[in-house]
Amino acid sequence: MNPPINTFEAHRTQLFYTAYRMLGSAMEAEDMVQETYLRYSQANNIENPKAYLTTIITRLCLDHLKSARVQREQYLGPWLPEPIMTENLPAQAVAQKETLTMAFLLLLEKLSPVERAVFLLREVFAYDYVEIAQIVDKSEANCRQLYSRAKKHLVANRPQFEPSPTVQQQVISDFMTALNEGDTPQMLALLAPDVTFWSDGGGKVTAARRPVSGQENVMRFAQGIFRQRPDNMQVELVEMNGSESLLIRFGEQIFGVMNFTIANNQIQEVHTILNPDKLKYLAKL
Repeated sequence: MNPPINTFEAHRTQLFYTAYRMLGSAMEAEDMVQETYLRYSQANNIENPKAYLTTIITRLCLDHLKSARVQREQYLGPWLPEPIMTENLPAQAVAQKETLTMAFLLLLEKLSPVERAVFLLREVFAYDYVEIAQIVDKSEANCRQLYSRAKKHLVANRPQFEPSPTVQQQVISDFMTALNEGDTPQMLALLAPDVTFWSDGGGKVTAARRPVSGQENVMRFAQGIFRQRPDNMQVELVEMNGSESLLIRFGEQIFGVMNFTIANNQIQEVHTILNPDKLKYLAKL
């Protein structure tokens, strides 16, 4: 007897966000969810649907990352995760929202695929080590070691403080006002001394192939981009990946997303996603 569809639908949200955190791609996460459904629909006598579904999608993501790692090594310019809207997340996804931020997803990229899987299953979805061992096909002791190693890396490198949405909005708004008015002192005041500007064009559109670092360099780079903007450019402040971001449109078409890491009332990092392939998920919404 084939398993009921409504049981799968009850877990669809968690499956999607598991895959998204693993892959950093909403479009690929949807593909993993669909493949998981196909395998689920053909199975018989599933005793624990949640464990079965989590095992399937985790292993699919691990297999996918083996080929994705080669593709990312050949990627033109910096690779950044696909942006997703997080303003109206379903209840199942609200917990651990900080693990959807650009900064955190990029930290996950530094882990091996299996370290990433073990950490997410333990830290985000609260699986015990016995369950995790079965899902990733490792020993329980090995899973404990993988989790400990991943945790140490993430704790040592993740931002220590996330300002409130109100503070984020104010800093971004002030920066855009200073950019629009050509207020150089104000722009410099809003940029951290070691600020870094990352651009992901993927070779599909014009973008900086290397990160731009330092107050003066980032300011001049931002000013240069701003001077070249088309007349039909529209900018909207929205929440993406758990933090305030700018959604940039040229007319009705989404052109890019600027995501900010902010601390101490200054911009620490700017992640700009311009690759049109990475904006297709947003365009569907």
